[in-house]
Amino acid sequence: MPDETIPDMPTGSDSRLQVATTPEAGPEREFTVKERSQAQLVFRRFLQHRLAMISLVVFVLIILFAYVGAAIWKYDAGTITEQNSAPPSGDHPFGTDAVGHDTLAQVMRGTQISLQISILVAIFATVVGTVWGAVAGYYRGWLDTVLMRIADLVLTLPLLAVAAVLGHQSGGSWWLIAVVIGGLYWAYVSRVARGVVLSLREKEFVEASKALGASDSRIIFRHLVPNALGAIIVNLTILVSIAILLETALSFLGFGVQPPDTSLGLLVSSAQTAIDTRPWLFYFPGIFIILIALTINFIGDGLRDAFDPQQTKVRA
Repeated sequence: MPDETIPDMPTGSDSRLQVATTPEAGPEREFTVKERSQAQLVFRRFLQHRLAMISLVVFVLIILFAYVGAAIWKYDAGTITEQNSAPPSGDHPFGTDAVGHDTLAQVMRGTQISLQISILVAIFATVVGTVWGAVAGYYRGWLDTVLMRIADLVLTLPLLAVAAVLGHQSGGSWWLIAVVIGGLYWAYVSRVARGVVLSLREKEFVEASKALGASDSRIIFRHLVPNALGAIIVNLTILVSIAILLETALSFLGFGVQPPDTSLGLLVSSAQTAIDTRPWLFYFPGIFIILIALTINFIGDGLRDAFDPQQTKVRA
């Protein structure tokens, strides 16, 4: 076998082993994380808010109780049974009233009406207030002054008194009551939308849209309003809670939903004289009012944290 010779290593100061390096060579394996969109980040932060997620589950269960439960329950809200003022039992889990109505069926129907009113109020007030505030904030000048003075005038009105008078004129129709309440609360949303749009209209993407020839309506509804959705959605959830409490107050005063239909506020109002003798008539609809208001507030709190780009730690 032929001798193999090893080349002589350099001596002296150059005798150190020279290792060739290639700066261009990258790591053997590169780990990358898929970029998330803004909507995905918001959804992820909302999922991490435990109290908001629990409230969302409870709110969904309330909706299922009101609509699915009413469809499968053996009694209707208008059905009169043979048991009058009966306490909670297996046949009537929430008892019955003095006439013989099943209170469970009444609470289901009342929850339906209260939810419909509150959600219609939130949608109506949010849409009108967002458009009103966005137009005022974008154009500024005299148009902003006129629109905001009108909003200020609405804000000065005594909401409960005006809603009571107009609600009485509506004849107890739930959707007219919702329009009346929404017509008094849009001014709050317009203030929020205007403030957000005032800060967004100075951003670079608005200037770029103008330079590309985008119309004012496109800039407002395709760029400004979508970027203001965080604050708008949070206010929408708050409006749902406010609307159900205001509807409860109106029905309690006798200016809300009228028989033969019913709502949670009307059930509480009708049972106030029987709180000592038949407490189930008062407490069951009252519990649902509290549950809806609390869950909506906690969901709004979670949405506020989720839409906050500076939020680093999600609260429980």
